[in-house]
Amino acid sequence: MFLKLCVILQVKTHLQAQSAPSIAVGHQYKHQGMLDALSTIYQRHGMIGLWRGSSSAVPRVMVGSAVQLSAFSKTKQVTRDLQLVAPASPLEPLVAGIVSSVFAVLAITPFDVVSTRLYNQPVDQQGKGLFYTGNLDCFAKTLRKEGFAGLYKGMGASFFRLGPHTVLSLFFWDELRKVYWER
Repeated sequence: MFLKLCVILQVKTHLQAQSAPSIAVGHQYKHQGMLDALSTIYQRHGMIGLWRGSSSAVPRVMVGSAVQLSAFSKTKQVTRDLQLVAPASPLEPLVAGIVSSVFAVLAITPFDVVSTRLYNQPVDQQGKGLFYTGNLDCFAKTLRKEGFAGLYKGMGASFFRLGPHTVLSLFFWDELRKVYWER
């Protein structure tokens, strides 16, 4: 499942980055659609080409999950200790989910920026990236050229995507866990 997702992310990034020549920014691929993108990448660079940039997805998921879950647990504990909400109130996981989503987005956004840049960079005939050699190289070059803020491009959009997902997932997980343990 994870491997399929990595291929889909690369194709999605190629297709989303395409635009009319008058407004094009960055490297432009000329794919005619999803199947054309898959076919073209495979024909030019083989199976390895389909996975290019996927190494940045692993640290993103690891860091994101760790921050998301630990912030959720800690926030729930703090709301209990400070008695900010009624005990066993549905407001507790809701507040914890909101706080967790903010921390998760702060942790994940630099990895999303790196991942997008690795997926979208042009490659040579051997399939090697022309701008970055890997995750650390991309992080370093982005920091050097754009500063710390360069790693947080698109953070608002990331929050609008990840925020509701985090809040709802953790809220429903917590509520379902209560129902399960009350049986």
